[in-house]
Amino acid sequence: MELKPLLITNARLLGGESGSLLVAGGRIAALNPTETPDGTETVDANGQWLAPGIVDLGVFATDKPAFHFGGITRAALMPDAGPLDDPGLVERAAKGGKPDLWVHPLAAATKGLAGKELAEIGLMKSAGARAIATGRTRIADSGVMRRVLAYAASLGLVTIIHAEDEGLTAGAVATDGEMATRLGLASAPAIAEAMAIARDLALVDETGAPVHFRQVTTARGLDLIRAAKAKGLPVLCGITPAHLFLSDTAIGDFRTFARLSPPLRSEDDRQACLAAVADGTIDILSSGHDPRGPEDKRLPFAEAQPGMAGAETLLALGLNLVRDGHITPARLFDLLATTPACLLGIGAGKLAAGMEADLILIDPDTPWQVDAKKMAAYAGNTPFDGMPVQGRATGMWKGGVRIR
Repeated sequence: MELKPLLITNARLLGGESGSLLVAGGRIAALNPTETPDGTETVDANGQWLAPGIVDLGVFATDKPAFHFGGITRAALMPDAGPLDDPGLVERAAKGGKPDLWVHPLAAATKGLAGKELAEIGLMKSAGARAIATGRTRIADSGVMRRVLAYAASLGLVTIIHAEDEGLTAGAVATDGEMATRLGLASAPAIAEAMAIARDLALVDETGAPVHFRQVTTARGLDLIRAAKAKGLPVLCGITPAHLFLSDTAIGDFRTFARLSPPLRSEDDRQACLAAVADGTIDILSSGHDPRGPEDKRLPFAEAQPGMAGAETLLALGLNLVRDGHITPARLFDLLATTPACLLGIGAGKLAAGMEADLILIDPDTPWQVDAKKMAAYAGNTPFDGMPVQGRATGMWKGGVRIR
């Protein structure tokens, strides 16, 4: 069946000026078109924001109801489930959510994510892998990491890195500080992140390979990223809303929903992260979506698994950054869609002619309350349970086809 052209009118494009957008053949045809084809379907946005669908980089589960609630049209799947170290597994993952959600697999950098032997990265790229990743941990062996970076770069793939030095973090469940001491929890110094980043930046300088540090959560880590960017190294970094809006005080009362990887940091580090979003050091905002059932979370804090269900709260918490004056609406969608799409090499994430018509309508002011028991996700393990938020996706198109 041929898609009818679609005209969305009376929309605030990227939360800015009022305008309209024409979709034809599943792609954006024009912004503010002067004429429209016969038979065009018209949708009045009634002054709501129109933005590209969110490209959520680095999720640990394909959770379509949660993604659709949160305005996510594409998700890059971490290699840990599987692990995705085989072309057949990558190909299967890439077909996972189509047609109304596109999953972009991130291939395992090493076999079994063991950090010892390179996986078949070239074959996995042919099978649909859009980047490679080290998974929940880093590659400890510097020689292996150097080979991974060089090989991935030769294939035009970005390496997505987890940055914690395992020599310091082994057995730790929290960041060194007053809260960990009061609770009697095994903890690690925050410098574990900067030490891992420093090693990998030296290898980037050596190989010229592009990398993305999936989560940078400390002032010292962010200073290293700033310096690398100033030097012209091909480095990106990201963060999730948890490290922007919560500090390690959130683990008080042994709240396992706030047991994350990397762990929550000090208030000074949290403020440094907000500043890094504002000054452009942080490039990508992602959900880190990792739904964990009661069997993983209803345990003593030290035994609970780290992770949070983040897809449904990503947009609303991103809008908080706009409301608090840290960033503009246009910059928010760079963080949520444009930059992750560019990293993955896909023609989406922008309101521009020729791009895939993955679109969301947003009411930025709708108030709602985060409720772990009512989440669409497979599990509702959110550290933001009970928090009042504002803003949600009210309409969604994937490739020009309305899906909500």
